[in-house]
Amino acid sequence: MTLTPVPFTKRLTERSLTFGTRLCLGLDPRLNAYGNRDALRQHTLAVLDACAPYAACVKPQFAFYEALGLWGMALLEEVCTAARALDLPIILDAKRGDIGSTAAAYAQAWLSGDHAGDALTVNPFLGAETLTPFVDAARQYGGAVFVLVKTSNPGQADFQGGGISEKVAAEVARLGSDEGGLSSGGLSSVGAVVGATHPQELAQWRAAMPQAPLLLPGLGAQGARAADLAAAFLPGGTGAVVSASRGIQYAAGLDVDAAVSAARTFRDELNAALRD
Repeated sequence: MTLTPVPFTKRLTERSLTFGTRLCLGLDPRLNAYGNRDALRQHTLAVLDACAPYAACVKPQFAFYEALGLWGMALLEEVCTAARALDLPIILDAKRGDIGSTAAAYAQAWLSGDHAGDALTVNPFLGAETLTPFVDAARQYGGAVFVLVKTSNPGQADFQGGGISEKVAAEVARLGSDEGGLSSGGLSSVGAVVGATHPQELAQWRAAMPQAPLLLPGLGAQGARAADLAAAFLPGGTGAVVSASRGIQYAAGLDVDAAVSAARTFRDELNAALRD
């Protein structure tokens, strides 16, 4: 008998409420911060293990593992295996997007198998039809996709202005409304990336995508503040997670205790913002 996987959004909501955290732990291992690959591996896994109690999910940034070649791909699989052992949902930040069978191949690669994430960030720039293989794979495997809607970098305005982000948000909402039997908390498997660096817009994006889980990157090193982010959440403090990477993994060089302290502080600041 094949067991039906617990949907990603259900797992994310349950962990968020059980552990009292809305923090997404970003893991971006940068080789130039270490003396060698073994030190990179040990530190990355140590940060994951030590910070897990303060995180609702983990987000490996694919680029940093890809930059390490085949060894990096093996490390990514090891990170995902460790995260699963900690019962941490995995958002693989790969920003994939392509047409037809190529999109289907990307979806198969990064939404199924030991090296894959439970959820994947995807780029809609090639058109709405290119999202379909990713959404289909996410639903098949109990995962999710996070579509780039409004990214956290300053240059996003070059191509995301002029109503483009609004069009993508409308498609995210449409895909979510098409989903039969929404998972936990009324959340669909089709989420959105909305930068935490745009706090004044969060209420707008939440209203535009009421069933979408939101991933908010930019906490810490990019300047976003936890106190400004409450509008992204649904009642009860669910429906969104806020990502911090450098501000945790390299909070004070390679000090794992400092990483733990940073993760705990971000968690507490997010919880305080929701209480206020």
